[in-house]
Amino acid sequence: MWKEFKEFAIKGNAVDLAVGVVIGAAFGKIVGSLVADVIMPPIGVLTGGVDFKDYFVVLKPLGAHYQTLKEAAEAKAVTLNLGQFVNTVIEFLIIAFSIFLVVKALNEMKRPKPDAPAVAKDCPMCTKSIPINAKRCPECTAQLSPA
Repeated sequence: MWKEFKEFAIKGNAVDLAVGVVIGAAFGKIVGSLVADVIMPPIGVLTGGVDFKDYFVVLKPLGAHYQTLKEAAEAKAVTLNLGQFVNTVIEFLIIAFSIFLVVKALNEMKRPKPDAPAVAKDCPMCTKSIPINAKRCPECTAQLSPA
């Protein structure tokens, strides 16, 4: 079992996964900062100067008024944190769009170029792939016509 685990860990799958998790966590922090520090302040200005992360509704005790979410939490009030939810949704959309762009770029790199000149052909006798300029097949030694 130990040998199998070492093979799994060394193959690269576990290492790739670990690197992806670490980069993902760092990317999540960057996006969180982008949303909280760059995107939401202008939205707060447009909504009348309200700090959007502190947009909440007090459910209990009814009729209580708190200026910030921190004050409500200290008073142990039950709140519906709409501003934080909107921030999280915006963070998710940014991360999902960023991942979409990365996957799209990777797919573009994998896709063969349609106008690339052919570098290989199939031997008409044995159907093995051979260089385009070959005059004789290295597999079956068949004489080939010029390309």
